[in-house]
Amino acid sequence: MPDRRSWRYFVSFLDRIAACAPPETSRYRTFRVDGIELGRVKDGFAAALGNFPDVFSVSGDGVELAEGLSGFEQRTKAVDRVSRKLAERRVIRGWREEKFPVATSFKSPALFHLERAAVPLFGVRAYGVHMNGFLGAGAGMKMWIGRRGLDRLMAPGKLDQIVAGGQPAGLSPRQNLIKESAEEASIPAELAGKAIAVGGISYCMERAEGLRRDLLFNFDLELPADFEPVNNDGEIAEFHLWPIEQVIETVRDTDEFKFNCSLVVIDFLIRHGFIEPDHADYAELVRGLHG
Repeated sequence: MPDRRSWRYFVSFLDRIAACAPPETSRYRTFRVDGIELGRVKDGFAAALGNFPDVFSVSGDGVELAEGLSGFEQRTKAVDRVSRKLAERRVIRGWREEKFPVATSFKSPALFHLERAAVPLFGVRAYGVHMNGFLGAGAGMKMWIGRRGLDRLMAPGKLDQIVAGGQPAGLSPRQNLIKESAEEASIPAELAGKAIAVGGISYCMERAEGLRRDLLFNFDLELPADFEPVNNDGEIAEFHLWPIEQVIETVRDTDEFKFNCSLVVIDFLIRHGFIEPDHADYAELVRGLHG
């Protein structure tokens, strides 16, 4: 294994951070509810929302939910009605029939629920859970890596954590992790429940589906040597148990990992001492994981 203290060994990890850099904010209008800024929308989507003046008030500097929509239920029903019409018109693509909460912070009451596929178009904060499944320690460590199915709408064929998923309404992060563990890797609830919460990463970036402003809750789970993941929901086509050196080289030298999964791996490598503070870009890497 290469010398972990060599800055040359890690220089290109910054490329993964740069790929998730925030866009120029002047290209977006604010999205507000009751005067509170919750998201950012591009001009084209703002124009589409302007066709529903009973739900959205569109002006030169922003989009606001109509003042008459004052409660959670009323807001949710109105926004859902518009979202479904925009999906019929192919403005919103990849409908998931999955509700994400829209709120001022993670623990604040939701102002309304929003279809997952519409979240990036509104540019509101979204959350997710990602879990690193590994065996052993140090140079002998191995990590389970999934390769996403080629039929996936998001990042087909890219590498992924053993378990990862968006954070829907109605579940805690740990409850969601246990659910996703069963669906994506056939990890029993008792075993998944032993996962250790290790912090999170955040980023704000522009993608084809819109503005991604995500905060991911990260977990580590040391798996038994005889465990082998099996996917149940079609998300992952195959799993591989890789030596940590292969994981490092793949994240460092390629873009094979799904954009946010590479950040989760970098965070793991920092926490487990594979990237140390004497690395020339250490501070930039740490800061870049919380964009």
